[in-house]
Amino acid sequence: MKSDPPIHVSIHPGKTKQQSRVSRSIHLQLIAMALLIAGLLACNSGSGQAPLQVGDDDLGGVVTGPGGPEAGVWVIAETYDLSTRFARIVVTDEEGRYLIPDLPDANYSVWVRGYGLVDSPKQEATPGDNLDLEAVEAPDEQAAAEYYPAGYWFSLIDVPGKQEFPGTGPDGNGLSPNIETQADYLRNIKSGNCMACHQLGSKGTREFHESFDLDGFDSSEDAWERRLQSGQAGGSMISSVQRLGSDATLEMFADWTDRIAAGEVPRQPPRPEGMERNVVITQWDWADPKDYLHDLVSTDRRDPTVNANGRLYGALELSADYLPVLDPVIHDTSRVPLTVRDPATSPAAAQAMPQPSPYWGDELLWDSKANVHNPMLDGEGRVWVTATVRPPNNPDFCKEGSDHPSAQQFPVDRAYRHLGVYDPETRDYTHISTCFSTHHLMFAEDENNTLWTSGGGEVVGWLDTKEFDETGDEEASQGWTPLILDTNGNGRRDDYVEPGEPVDSTMDKRITNGFYAVAPAPDGSVWGSSLGYPGAVVRLEPGDNPSETALAELYELPLNDEDEPVEGFSPRGMDIDRNGVAWVALASGHMASFDREKCEGPLNGPEATGQHCRKGWTFYSEPLPQVNGVDGSGSAESSYYTWVDQFNTLGLGENTPINTGNESEGLLVLNDGEWIVLRVPYPMGFYTKWMDGRIDDPDAGWKGRGIWATVSTRAPFHMEGGKGTTSKVYKFQLRPDPLAK
Repeated sequence: MKSDPPIHVSIHPGKTKQQSRVSRSIHLQLIAMALLIAGLLACNSGSGQAPLQVGDDDLGGVVTGPGGPEAGVWVIAETYDLSTRFARIVVTDEEGRYLIPDLPDANYSVWVRGYGLVDSPKQEATPGDNLDLEAVEAPDEQAAAEYYPAGYWFSLIDVPGKQEFPGTGPDGNGLSPNIETQADYLRNIKSGNCMACHQLGSKGTREFHESFDLDGFDSSEDAWERRLQSGQAGGSMISSVQRLGSDATLEMFADWTDRIAAGEVPRQPPRPEGMERNVVITQWDWADPKDYLHDLVSTDRRDPTVNANGRLYGALELSADYLPVLDPVIHDTSRVPLTVRDPATSPAAAQAMPQPSPYWGDELLWDSKANVHNPMLDGEGRVWVTATVRPPNNPDFCKEGSDHPSAQQFPVDRAYRHLGVYDPETRDYTHISTCFSTHHLMFAEDENNTLWTSGGGEVVGWLDTKEFDETGDEEASQGWTPLILDTNGNGRRDDYVEPGEPVDSTMDKRITNGFYAVAPAPDGSVWGSSLGYPGAVVRLEPGDNPSETALAELYELPLNDEDEPVEGFSPRGMDIDRNGVAWVALASGHMASFDREKCEGPLNGPEATGQHCRKGWTFYSEPLPQVNGVDGSGSAESSYYTWVDQFNTLGLGENTPINTGNESEGLLVLNDGEWIVLRVPYPMGFYTKWMDGRIDDPDAGWKGRGIWATVSTRAPFHMEGGKGTTSKVYKFQLRPDPLAK
């Protein structure tokens, strides 16, 4: 920063003393005025702080626009010089200043993006540069809205009103009679079907692909019907719409896109404020453009210092048979090949399509047999995954007549996904055939390192990994249990009535509210979320011999007398905090907590069947506009998962709940009851299904910790960049202030 030129004061010869005194007074006033101006300039450029210090591996400067400094806008630095594409993003402070710290040595393109703006011209820079940037004001509302998160666009959709339900079928209002409430209709779109795979409101969904000749369709409804038949997921998408009621649902989507094409735009989101400006987002490309990620893992959930600075591993679900790997220290990617035990195992995805994809034509992209869904690290840094290893028909030891303890209690005939473990030291991948299906997995905090799983449908399954490591016996090391409510209230598991049968106060009752998420708690219980409407969380107390002693507790989302939600409804992913409080993402656009300690009545007995602890629930509306036609709290958000930062890996304290913010295109952090939105502005379309917090150096302050996530959409070609865009790894860190080095 240049200093102001010195002000010279002199007394001219030949003047009287009085003239000299007047002249001196004028000069002193000029000096005072100059000092005042200098002070004001200092305030405007740094609030009295020292000039911005840009280190040899930093980029920094000031962003200004037509009205002066631009606060709360993003500065993006991107390079292709490393082994994989790399970018780092920060937010400007109140005076428009930015500092991008600790950049690898490379040539960068740097530009500004922000609400109310269009992208500034990209400038070339290298670490150590002090680079001032000019923001570019958006010429109109339509241009500005191109940078809004998908959820703002989705909020424009007009959902059928409450009075339209139950539907009256194709000869009535076009809605399915099986959908009895507006809430259940929304649940199917947001959590049960569409948004469970990708965003709605992204450019790839709110507009038709350029290859679609809209003049060739009789209506926008016909164009939507053709769109939903595209690619390997086409059959599933069409079936989903038919379950909702094709006529009304296609009309709703067609009206939405027609209004957007005619120029309708959502309101402008607020720019990042407060702690939102302290975020540093780092991203790397990995995987293949034809593949998609489900999630990733960086450390042992129970000890986030495991695998410090180590590689990250991803899960490609049904798209491809390898684990993508990122080394964030050297910015390099690699792959771990995956196999199945039985070559007769079929690919998980349909190997046909109703209609070609607008992006990929007739090409079949997804061919995975292993279908790895969810990875977890253990204390040794091994990667455990839910993975298919064989065709679905179970071996005899799982079935009726087996002497396996779990099969004697509840035989299981089929399992569609099982387990596997990869050891980075030996580079061996081991198949583990389970009798129960798996979806998510998480380690308990016990001496056997019990690996609990979800996705078993009528049962919850586990693997004693200590026994498996010692014996290699997959049959003896596994177990499973049905979900039994203690409806006779005697505190132990007894004979039970089956689902669909009325409660008998002399017996227990089996339920089919299977686990979607799974979360072992510090007290030894195991929690899970149960999908559907209204949905529930389930607590499992394993007991001494879980196959025979496990008892479940069911806590549904509260309904009123008309079977409509009291507030939130329909969970998806959930987690538990260190105090045993469950946190869950809801299709209603809420994060909710369930605190069992707030229950006032009995937790077992004939009345404890789901709606018996309404006071345990607390709801937090997520920070997006509400969908048109929907009254009450909630929002257009549809977070896939809630993850609890149990060990302060982000820096906001232990037990901080965070939602995946799939429509907000960022992470939603609930901090002391207030939302912190960590938006990913580039590339637009950030959509993740999980996150993982790791502490690389507990003594390094904010630099030693962070949260990791990946792009999890099944349609990465819907993101900014279109066809060819790959999934990415993201690291979120929070500095103490926007300029902290």
